Amino acid sequence: MPRTYGQLDLDERRTLFRLVEARRPVGEIAARLGRHRSTIYRELGRDRFRDGDPGFCGHFPLTAQDLADRRRQRRRKPAADDGLRAHVVERLKAGWSPRQIAGRLKREAPDRPSVCHETIYRHVYGPDGRRDGLYRHLPEARRRRGTRHGRRPRAAPIPRERWIESRPAEVGGRQTFGHWECDLPLFRKEHGKANVTSLLERRSRFTFLLPNDDRRSTAVLSRIAGALRPLPEDARRTITFDRGSEFAAYATLDRHLALASYFCDPHSPWQKGGVENANGRVRRFLPREAAPGTLSRDQLRRLADRLNDTPRRCLGYRTPREVFEAHLAAPAGSP
Repeated sequence: MPRTYGQLDLDERRTLFRLVEARRPVGEIAARLGRHRSTIYRELGRDRFRDGDPGFCGHFPLTAQDLADRRRQRRRKPAADDGLRAHVVERLKAGWSPRQIAGRLKREAPDRPSVCHETIYRHVYGPDGRRDGLYRHLPEARRRRGTRHGRRPRAAPIPRERWIESRPAEVGGRQTFGHWECDLPLFRKEHGKANVTSLLERRSRFTFLLPNDDRRSTAVLSRIAGALRPLPEDARRTITFDRGSEFAAYATLDRHLALASYFCDPHSPWQKGGVENANGRVRRFLPREAAPGTLSRDQLRRLADRLNDTPRRCLGYRTPREVFEAHLAAPAGSP
């Protein structure tokens, strides 16, 4: 017999009542109703009622039907909620996280009905969300939440004055604009030497994605210099790398852009957590299995635009572009 969990109707509940009164076993009741035994057990367990007398307990079809109607009515969402659900699903498919969706709704329309990010997660992992595969649009695209692992950077000889311990203390607080972090996300070796540079401004989280034909340090640093050169001097003060050999030519940035370079401690990618977080967001659209050599500059720019136009909780649900442009427009010398 196929397994089903559909609600019983009133006629089935009346038959169930008569069979229960006759003390028939559950297997026989299920066979008579054409239902699975678990459906009968659920009905009896949920809809047994007492009427004041501790010794009085039974299943009453009219009361059970009334409660079932109430449950069904609670599951029906009004039209306004349907519109809100469609808005949430649309933003999920656009790459927004549940926190970003909930925060932006409260910021844009504080007087209108909103939704909590936990409610969005429950919908995504609920029956309707699983049926529609909404979990695929979450940042990690996992059926269940998992841990995040950073990669181990490769060591490179770096002078002591360039260690992160020598970096100005103001950089760590994210209170000053113009401090950058940089990394090269890894791709599979069979795709060759082509790669992508991710470049992030620490305060605004504004991101550049730059294509590279290989991992030679001079080529990588040349791309970084080309992206930062059009910015004013107070928008490019320091930059933090890991100890990979692709950043060995860092002195060119100091020489041509007056941009001071600093390096994380060995095996400590968390010290440039902003760009590591950005790499995780990029992976949603550019997985490790992708071939970076096939990506054009315009494709990477569109991906970076998508990240920069998505509101962030850490920015008060403003977008990185809004914060970045506001700092560029501020008077010179402001933090």
